[in-house]
This record gives sequence, C-alpha cells and structure tokens, in this order.
Amino acid sequence: MKVIYILWLRQIKRYYRSRSRIIGSIAQPLLFLLAFGFGFGPIFQRAGGGSYIQFLVPGIIAMGILFTAVFSGIEIIWDKQFGFLKETLVAPVSRLKIMIGRTLGGGTVAVIQGIIILIVSLFVGFHLPGPHMLLLSLVFMLLIAFLFAGLGTVIASPLNDMQGFQLIMNFLLMPLFFLSGALFPLQGLPKLFTIIASIDPLSYGIDGLRGALVSGLNFGLFHDFLILSIITATLFVIGSYLFSKIQI
Repeated sequence: MKVIYILWLRQIKRYYRSRSRIIGSIAQPLLFLLAFGFGFGPIFQRAGGGSYIQFLVPGIIAMGILFTAVFSGIEIIWDKQFGFLKETLVAPVSRLKIMIGRTLGGGTVAVIQGIIILIVSLFVGFHLPGPHMLLLSLVFMLLIAFLFAGLGTVIASPLNDMQGFQLIMNFLLMPLFFLSGALFPLQGLPKLFTIIASIDPLSYGIDGLRGALVSGLNFGLFHDFLILSIITATLFVIGSYLFSKIQI
C-alpha cells in the first residue's frame, strides 16, 4: 500500500507542476460550457428543455475528467522514452502496484479538474443539489476518472510513440464524448444513435452525474453504477496485464 500511495502522490505532484497543462485541461471544457451554454441556451429553453446550463454542466464536467484521465496515460510513453520508467520497473516492487498507483494518481487529478469545473459553473448559473446528491456525483466522477485513466494505461502500455497515442486517443475520445449525451438529450434520437449511445461507457457516467446533480435519467443510477464499475474493473485487469508486459 505504501508503494501505491507514493506513486499516487507523485502523479498528482507531477501534474500540478505544469501550469500550462492545468490551464489547457480546464480551458477547453469551460469554452464548451460558455459557448454551448449561452449559444444554445435560448433554443433549448424554447424547445421546452428548461435551463440548458443545468443540462450541460454534468456533460462538461465529464468532458474535463475524460480528457485529463485518458491523457495521464501519455506519461507512461514519456517515461519510456526518457528512461524514468525503467528506473521504476527495476525496483523490487510488483508491477501491478506500480500500475495501480499511477492510474489512481491520474484518476485523482482528473476528479480534481472535474470539481474545479463544477465550482466555476456556479458562476454561470448552475444550481447545486443537496449534500447527499453531491456525494453521489463525486462517486460517478471517480468512476469516470478511473475508467478512462485505466483506458489510457491500456492504450499507452504497448506504444512507444506519443504522437501515435494522441492520434488514437483523439480518434477514440471525440466520438465517445459527442455520442454520450453530454451536449444533447438521448431521447428521441434515431435508433442507430441510441444503440451507439448504449454501448458508449461515457453515456452511463454522464447519465449518473446528471441524475445526481440535476435529475432526469435514461438508464437508472444503479444501472449506471454497475456498468461503470464492471468496465473500470475490466480495464484495470487488462491494463495490469499490458503494463506487466512492458519491455525494459
């Protein structure tokens, strides 16, 4: 446990040493929040959807968590190229513990980013629910963060090229985000898009967040929690195996 804690803390400190990364990871979600929230807000309200800011904020929080968590995986490739990973892997420590510590660190950073976005959203008109629902929303933030930090580890472990990682992630993440119901309701969509949304793991994370922070569910809180937990555990198992196969 001590090794996992040290690696977890190291990942957090490492991330927050870079001001440019912090600003960049928060700026894009906030741009989406302001541009879409105020741009489409009147249209959404006239269509009978209520406050678009209330609807949009859970999706934007998930967006900030998603990108921060997944791109924590690029540090594995960075460490491979500069030899830092070799120093870690030759230590008399289980690779499973190293992988868990790094992934938990990346996921924790992503949750902090999500909380920052939630706080900023209060200044543009978002209204918070009660304390117990806030705690529930934190559970879903953690699940989203650890799921996609695990995905980042799965993708990064076999790769040695940072550009290849970024290309794969951009190709994968943008469809996951835009088809998850983050920006628009999933009700009334064509059948094909409904099927795609139902196999998109982010859909369940956003549905759970929206149910906790605002109300209105497509799948149900328990269903969301169960699906996210299963996928997160699966990715941790796969990530542990791939990480253990890294050649030094």
